[in-house]
Amino acid sequence: MSTTPPPQSLTDDTRPDAAERTADDGAFGWLRALGPRGRRAFAGAFGGYALDSYDYFTLPLSMVALSAYFGLNSGQTGLFTTVTLVVSAIGGALAGVLADRIGRVKALMITVITYAVFTVACGFAPNYETLLVFRALQGLGFGGEWAVGAILVAEYASARHRGRTLGAIQSSWAVGWGLAVIAYTLVFSVAGDDLAWRIMFWTGALPALLVIWLRRSVHDAPEAAAAREQSADKGSFTAIFKPGLLRTTIFAGLLSTGVQGGYYTLATWVPTYLKSERELSVVGTGGYLTFLISGAFIGYLTGGYLTDKLGRKRNIWLFALLSAICILAYANIPSGANTLLLVLGFPLGFCMSAIFSGFGSYLSELYPTAVRGTGQGFTYNTGRAVGAVFPTMVGFLADSWGVGGALVFGAIGYGLAALALLGLPETRGKELT
Repeated sequence: MSTTPPPQSLTDDTRPDAAERTADDGAFGWLRALGPRGRRAFAGAFGGYALDSYDYFTLPLSMVALSAYFGLNSGQTGLFTTVTLVVSAIGGALAGVLADRIGRVKALMITVITYAVFTVACGFAPNYETLLVFRALQGLGFGGEWAVGAILVAEYASARHRGRTLGAIQSSWAVGWGLAVIAYTLVFSVAGDDLAWRIMFWTGALPALLVIWLRRSVHDAPEAAAAREQSADKGSFTAIFKPGLLRTTIFAGLLSTGVQGGYYTLATWVPTYLKSERELSVVGTGGYLTFLISGAFIGYLTGGYLTDKLGRKRNIWLFALLSAICILAYANIPSGANTLLLVLGFPLGFCMSAIFSGFGSYLSELYPTAVRGTGQGFTYNTGRAVGAVFPTMVGFLADSWGVGGALVFGAIGYGLAALALLGLPETRGKELT
């Protein structure tokens, strides 16, 4: 069964009517404006990214147990994140090209299957080297899912609602993160550490159920599919490095590097920081992460609204500054002041997530339809790969600086993101087809 309907079949089920396209009443006007097919695409992308997040966080949450089981130092554990993010650049680039050549939905299913299979495989790893290889291969699917899902929904969304719509997609990362923390708290409370980390990885099989639904229910946006098919440069990797797009590709890659370097520094090392340096229990760590994740969820939604109101660049500038301030404050809270640590987790999660809300709409708007998947997949995931240097540096410096002190590299990442915006245009209000 084809996942992309014929371009001419623009029925009432394919796109919203005139009232839906202009609806801006209430908190969910953006959702009504997607129309029936667009809402199914939203549900598929939301679920895919939430489960992508869940599978990603099985590793950081299990890091302490893994270190003890395999006898690893901080540098070796930091390498898990590095290989995941570096290989994700390859996966993201490949998925972007596939999205432009075979369609958004088919590419989305491939990425979901890939990250699910190799997450489960991690649970069977007999040694450190095998786990490192499986985690790297998991990065192939992990790298492509967000870019493909974001483009799928962006091409259904109207220009006036795109920021809020893609911000809501981003919020699913916090949902998956929260589910992973719940699973971590339950699994590590009832099973010994030597088995619990394996069980966490085995639960990564859940995304396979989503693929069945995607196959039956979700389709590419017809107008975007038609525009993509008519282009001679469809899915051309070299096209994003031609003079007309080269500047965009360079600065979008730097922007992604800075934001993701900051984000993954925190996502990778905060659980270890809370458990090792703050000496919190499993339940205590889960409680502190609840504040961080709650802030992240609200931050995604708020950032999506602000990226439509303020513009893509102003939203990113604002939260780059606030995220850097929050990191420095969080890492320098005096020992014994764990209540303050708990409270500050909310604004930290809020700011480091609100900056991401504009990414889906901004990167989609920077590239033409024929190479939108290629451009977005490459720049976003190259940023992940290069940004992986930041959590790795934390790992190697943790023994001498402490994890808290080394978190300063996250703030440096947000500074780089702010500078990268100087080379990019504002795209608020841009139509995609």
